[in-house]
Amino acid sequence: MTLEKRIEADFLKAFKERNTEVKSLLSTVKGEMQTAKKNLVVENLSDEESIKILSKFAKNLKETLRTLAPIDGMAESISKTSNELVIIESYLPKQMSEADINEKLDELISGGVTDIGSIMKAFATLSVDKKLVSELAKSKI
Repeated sequence: MTLEKRIEADFLKAFKERNTEVKSLLSTVKGEMQTAKKNLVVENLSDEESIKILSKFAKNLKETLRTLAPIDGMAESISKTSNELVIIESYLPKQMSEADINEKLDELISGGVTDIGSIMKAFATLSVDKKLVSELAKSKI
């Protein structure tokens, strides 16, 4: 089952169960997917395209959490955003941990790779937080 079809099935399940939080979030995701399909002129999105959309959502939710965290009285908003992030991340492939990133960086650096461009290229196809890779790489070289 493609990621797009899985999201559609989960949306219908949330709709039937009257789970408004999940239904609303997945409705927004489906809208973004619909827009992407129109822009790409395709009937179905590849999992890769779906992951790009979901990753963008996750990144925005993480940024929202960062901005809400220092504000008093935002516990309810933080909780809702955290729940949405958990839902979105459940569709994304598991990302490399910081320890795994450090291990791969050490491998690359010991192999003679010392420029940030080559390091980022090595991580390009992996499921990883590129910003974290960049920060860790800069601290090591």
